[in-house]
Amino acid sequence: MERPVAQHARSGPVDPDARWLAPVMHMAFFLLLGASLARFLIRHPGETRTPWIIALSVGLALLHVLGPALGSRPTPRRVAWLAAVVGVWMVLVVLAPSFAWCAVPLLYTGLRTLPSRPALGLVGVLTAFVVAAQLRLADGFDPNQVLAPPAVAAIAVSVFVHTQRQAERLAATERREGTLAERQRLAMEIHDSLAQGLSSQQMLLQAADRVWDANPDKARAHVRTAESFAERNLAEARRFVHDLAPADLASGGGLVSALRGLASRESGAGLGPEVRVRVDGTPLALPDRVESALLRIAQGALANVREHSGAEFVALTLSYLEDQVILDVADDGRGFDPDGSVARGVRGHGLPAMRARVRQLGGALMVESRAGEGTVVSAKVPFV
Repeated sequence: MERPVAQHARSGPVDPDARWLAPVMHMAFFLLLGASLARFLIRHPGETRTPWIIALSVGLALLHVLGPALGSRPTPRRVAWLAAVVGVWMVLVVLAPSFAWCAVPLLYTGLRTLPSRPALGLVGVLTAFVVAAQLRLADGFDPNQVLAPPAVAAIAVSVFVHTQRQAERLAATERREGTLAERQRLAMEIHDSLAQGLSSQQMLLQAADRVWDANPDKARAHVRTAESFAERNLAEARRFVHDLAPADLASGGGLVSALRGLASRESGAGLGPEVRVRVDGTPLALPDRVESALLRIAQGALANVREHSGAEFVALTLSYLEDQVILDVADDGRGFDPDGSVARGVRGHGLPAMRARVRQLGGALMVESRAGEGTVVSAKVPFV
């Protein structure tokens, strides 16, 4: 099956230009139809064909009014409607050549409705009728009357097809960019939730294996903690399937509650630093996407601390200011050079993922660190 020339026939977003172009073409059709009828009545008063001209003009107008209700896709009803409109127009042009001007909006309607070859065939028929009408109206043979209509039709078709192809290319580019953005978002979500949970489980199980014979009680405690991480990961996976929101925020306790739950789990695992939460200012209701992003940033920062810093203590500070909210993650670990090529989190999705999340919210991420002096990761997000 041939691909329709028109924008509407392809999948993807509707061309916004069609929202105003279609009404303009409808208005142009009725103006041309009214002008053609007025011209005939003024120049040919009292002729026997006048009642037929008036009746056909009214019928053509009524048919055209029915068009939008049939949609724009090439359904059998739509094609039958277009054939009726063109047929009535042809009869009018035979009876009164001045109605040939109505071909311009009909050309547009045909291009939007039919597949490419039938549409081009209709354009040829319309052009031929216009040329014949122009020759009938002229006093003698005029090359301009023969060559101008095909030239205008060719220009109109070329512009229409070019516009539609440009719209298709733009839509395809937007779909590709949307796909890449979604992939990046999913990668960050997986890194900041499932991957970190699995890493914690692995560390706990390895610790349990090392002390299993010497200290069975401690080994079993590690296994139970790993089980709780697995349960949390399962909840995260279910949230992924549902709406990608962090499971800690699903209970409705808000960001502060979610951060405290995160700190409790990290401290209780026994394999990482002690984590404490501090809140400065009066907690305010934040948009879901802001709470989700800040919680993911906290999860990512704690994962970096656990895996790379050797820290014994981490402070999560959430500050509510007049126009922004700030999340600080400060540790007392070995630190690093933020500008160096081996900066913590450069591999994988660590710091780049945090920066991407903050940028999406119109905020900024700052990292302060020196060797032997710990690290502070600060995410600032505006309220607006």
